[in-house]
Amino acid sequence: MRDRRRWVVVGLDNGGTTNNATVLDSAGRFLVDQMAESPSCVRDGPDKAIEALARSLDQVLELTGIQRAAVRAVGLDTPGPVSAEGIISSKGATNFSNPEWRGFDVRQALETRLGIPVLYNNDANAAALYAHHAHFGPEAAALRSSVSVIVGTGLGGGVIESGRVVRGAAGMAGELGHIWIPMDGLLAPGQPVPACNCGLPGDAESVASLTGIEQNLLPYWLTRFPGHELGRVRPAGLAAKLVRGYGEAGDDLALKIFGQQAMAVGRLLPIAANFTDPDIYFLGGGVVEAAPHFRDWFIASVREHTVLRAEQARAASIALVPDLDMAGARGSAIAARAAVR
Repeated sequence: MRDRRRWVVVGLDNGGTTNNATVLDSAGRFLVDQMAESPSCVRDGPDKAIEALARSLDQVLELTGIQRAAVRAVGLDTPGPVSAEGIISSKGATNFSNPEWRGFDVRQALETRLGIPVLYNNDANAAALYAHHAHFGPEAAALRSSVSVIVGTGLGGGVIESGRVVRGAAGMAGELGHIWIPMDGLLAPGQPVPACNCGLPGDAESVASLTGIEQNLLPYWLTRFPGHELGRVRPAGLAAKLVRGYGEAGDDLALKIFGQQAMAVGRLLPIAANFTDPDIYFLGGGVVEAAPHFRDWFIASVREHTVLRAEQARAASIALVPDLDMAGARGSAIAARAAVR
């Protein structure tokens, strides 16, 4: 007879360079309180990446002293675009540039390799699910709703209703980064309308993301601050990554950039309010993991530009995604546990 008290689920967060793993037991306790990272090997193609995920699972089980036979399911998350079933976009994806990834069923491949049921979420949805459960607790989570905005290489989003991820028919619900936002008053005089990699001009990700800084915001603001040190940094992607440090130091160019990002996020939240009206909005990403004074300034700027109806403003609040480095793996584990209980 199976000892029902001993089963666990494993959460695997797959990224462009590393995998992160966690273990969640049947009582809802995380057995890993730190990053459990290993190389993801995604640039080497699907075969090596699936093996890397399998190694990640084995390593976290060894870390926690759990036998593989006790693993009832695995939760997997990856960056998108990926379907609800875990099939990589036929056009490829930022982290899955190898042509072999196009149309690849990453969920099924891992399930076949492990011989354990695998449940899939995209990385932003997984982080949003963890933020929701961590904030409300296991009982109240099922009664509440939330919207998460995570500013990273792109702008990830997640919508949680009654404690569960809203996926949509094609698995693309919560793609908040690709919602068009008003640009009037956000752009400086003569500043071009920013373009997104998805092809849509003026969406939230075209402003509020590292890619938006690299491709749209930094090139423009360097024309307004001639001779700025960042104009001499190559490649452009490195210069974009350095902007946050300049912002923390109070650099005027960097503050212009992050002021536009905060306004973009602030304008996005009322749009979300009109279709889901959540109990709470979560913000995550590198900009809110910055030095406290800079983080607080950025969040205050977001709040300033979040214009809600009076009733909504009284009912909802804004908070930070906790434990962001571990949020993806933990959210994936929560989803897996909910599916097998």
